[in-house]
Amino acid sequence: MNIQGQAALVTGGGSGLGEATARELARLGAKVAVLDLNMENAERVAKEINGIAVKCNVSDPDSMAQAIESAAAAHGPARILMQIAGIGSAKRVVGKDGNAAPLEDFAKVINVNLIGTYNAARLFAAACAKLDPMEDNARGVMVFTASVAAFDGQVGQQAYSASKAGVVGMTLPMARDLAQHGIRVCTIAPGLFKTPLMETLPEPVQASLAASIPFPARLGKPSEFAELAVHIVHNNHLNGEVIRLDGALRMAPR
Repeated sequence: MNIQGQAALVTGGGSGLGEATARELARLGAKVAVLDLNMENAERVAKEINGIAVKCNVSDPDSMAQAIESAAAAHGPARILMQIAGIGSAKRVVGKDGNAAPLEDFAKVINVNLIGTYNAARLFAAACAKLDPMEDNARGVMVFTASVAAFDGQVGQQAYSASKAGVVGMTLPMARDLAQHGIRVCTIAPGLFKTPLMETLPEPVQASLAASIPFPARLGKPSEFAELAVHIVHNNHLNGEVIRLDGALRMAPR
């Protein structure tokens, strides 16, 4: 798909991997809607890329539907969805106090990362399926965000790993489901990236994490995630695939 002139939605577009992806889409000529709960961040990015900022909670059906409608009113119907919004969690099943982890903590992560991804996908797909087909009878493309934790999650990552494994698990069946509508679905599973969340860690910790990556022995750059995301859009034969982007990293138990 030629990105030039296309309307694109980027959830979690106000920072980190989402911000880098929004910027790369805009650089390639897309009309970008930056969807985020943090409107200060969203408005900053949108202003700098000549896009629009839309407040959005991906796990809320009404909020996501309204965000899609607002973006369409400004840019026309979107053919590109970058589903990058998500949250992290680290909690042992049995805590140091001997008590079981609160169920609501697990449910919150599943609700945002997995149910939120499905919610964004179903609403985007329903709107995209109504559009006229383009080359190869294509109508649109969705890129989800998983994590290497979907495959080798660490101690305490039960909720996060389960949520991201769920995203991995629905990629192929959703691609098959939406093939009749000409909508492709792929997922990127990033490893350790230099995001704002990572930058809150002390420098020695960041350096230690970077050293655990076989090659290149550094944290991933958000721009590298963005480059892969837009390549998926460009390449019409990429569909139903989960791509690890991790410098050959395999996470240790802890």
